Amino acid sequence: MRRILIASALLAAGLQPVFAADGKLVLYTSQPNTDAQQTADAFMAKNPGIKIEWVRDGTPKIMAKLRAEIEAGQPQPDVLLIADVVTMEGLKKEGRLLPFKDAKTSGIDAALVDKDGTYFSTKLITTGIVYNTKAPFVPASWADLTKPEAKGLVTMPSPLTSGAALIHTVTLTENLKQGWDYYAQLAKNGAQAAGGNGDILKAVSGGDKLYGMIVDYMPIREKAKGAPVEFVFPKEGVSAVTEPAGILSTAKNPEAAKAFINFLLSKDGQELAAKMGYIPASADVALPAGYPDRASIKVMTFDAAGALANETKNKEKFSEVMGQ
Repeated sequence: MRRILIASALLAAGLQPVFAADGKLVLYTSQPNTDAQQTADAFMAKNPGIKIEWVRDGTPKIMAKLRAEIEAGQPQPDVLLIADVVTMEGLKKEGRLLPFKDAKTSGIDAALVDKDGTYFSTKLITTGIVYNTKAPFVPASWADLTKPEAKGLVTMPSPLTSGAALIHTVTLTENLKQGWDYYAQLAKNGAQAAGGNGDILKAVSGGDKLYGMIVDYMPIREKAKGAPVEFVFPKEGVSAVTEPAGILSTAKNPEAAKAFINFLLSKDGQELAAKMGYIPASADVALPAGYPDRASIKVMTFDAAGALANETKNKEKFSEVMGQ
């Protein structure tokens, strides 16, 4: 009642009432459990009037759950914080994301923000090369994985089951001069594609394989714990997923959702990403220990809308080239 009376008074005076966001915020995320809890706790500490209820799973399972809810006419999340922009592009195309043009994106590279303001990249998770310290040579280039010395020793996550791996594949084929011939060379050299990034780390750190394509933070974290692995940012550049966040057009608490987006993009939110061991999206926040200087990391270009349109075609091409 007090809020209604205040609003009426302000409107009578010709002013627009502004209230702090509060209530419940439902978050669907593909972050690891520990990261999701840290994110929720840090946000709620800054916004004590908002209580986050979060659901965590891999992006494909999160999207399957959301699709089922949409089909039933009862979508639950206010915000999605998931792995890749291709999924966000699909939701945007369907009109399921709420534009937030006033999001506080200062310090965030404009290339990481959807031009229509429907989703916002929160970090960079690049894919490069992991190698076992017992490997016969230190790779510096994507081409090194096709060398005779690497024959039968290379593993990678499969783009048939991993969204991040599909983005990586599309990025390489669009940026390397060899295109799909690069993957044909990998296949001829005995490279294997199966499982996810965790499987790649296990295979390389255990010595079953000596080289792998993998997201940066996993081997960097494990090296710090004593694992016999090193991570390389290849000279041609790396692919990247950006863990974008977006507000559902069906959000029940859009104001709390906007506050959450702004938190993720703020200095506090970006420093939290760095503390977790990720490359923050903001150039104003330093990279975590174990990473090179930001200027030395070359991120290859990626067309999310094009990848969405050609998703089936790219998966079929990968299967054909790799013999899967």
